[in-house]
Amino acid sequence: MTHEVPRITTGNKIGQVDATKVPRFAGLGTFARLPRLDEVSEADIAIVGVPFDAGVSYRSGARFGPNHIRESSRLLRPYNPAQDASPFALAQVVDAGDIAANPFDIAEAVEQIGAGMDELLARNLKPVVLGGDHTIAYPIIKSLNNIYGPVTVIHFDAHLDTWDTYFGAPLTHGTPFRRASEDGLLDMSSCLHVGIRGPLYTDQDLTDDTALGFQVITAASIDTIGSAGVIEKMLKRVGNKPVYVSIDVDVMDPAFAPGTGTPEIGGLSSREMLTIIRSLERVNLIGADIVEVSPQYDNAQITGIAAANLAYELITILARRNK
Repeated sequence: MTHEVPRITTGNKIGQVDATKVPRFAGLGTFARLPRLDEVSEADIAIVGVPFDAGVSYRSGARFGPNHIRESSRLLRPYNPAQDASPFALAQVVDAGDIAANPFDIAEAVEQIGAGMDELLARNLKPVVLGGDHTIAYPIIKSLNNIYGPVTVIHFDAHLDTWDTYFGAPLTHGTPFRRASEDGLLDMSSCLHVGIRGPLYTDQDLTDDTALGFQVITAASIDTIGSAGVIEKMLKRVGNKPVYVSIDVDVMDPAFAPGTGTPEIGGLSSREMLTIIRSLERVNLIGADIVEVSPQYDNAQITGIAAANLAYELITILARRNK
């Protein structure tokens, strides 16, 4: 059956499928039921999936993350009261589909992801990427570096992801930020991790991390300085430099994000994450990713819904800057 899908439109912006006319559980599963990239003449912000998880060191499954997050985004509505903005009216937001990457060859996959990102960036699109495992951050940052120069990364994660190799492999989900730093892709004066916790291999991991240009804000900092204190330290560190936000969902406690490959207890709550992410309206945001969602470990879409809502907040920030 073919027919025109009723959509919410504002001016020349094509928005979501109208939920008053088509139930949220019906229709194709683009992110937030937004139009596809090929359905609009031009766009500002692109949600793109990278279903790749050949770089994981423990539980696989993040290759199914992009579509799980899309399916979990059906309840997102046009107006975001927390930011007092209607993001899909302020900017043309689209779902650009997935970048296909070789699941058997990490090096080739990284090249394919980079080529896909280059294509989107050449169209002047701001990317919000749905992973996939954290390996994908390296080619994304490399593509952004071609445009912006050294990139400031705010990395939300339980883990540093600045280790050297796993089983001799230089590019895995535990190494992307070491490779990015070594290759001169990062602004080493302004990058930081937020939410780090759990055991390490040795204290040298922290020494190496500092040498690679990162500052650490631990998850335990929430207990002493609160979300406001974390935000203050984060914003002071990054200033007005071009910022890429990379969110591993395991930054949240497994109570709030069980569907991930390497869970660690003692993480941030979903409310704390929303508060911190919304503060990024004050930074020069150029793109973001949300990675390591593994739906087979998710219960009742808890992790998928958290990831979808974090993406929504980031999209809103990018849309407000588009005005």
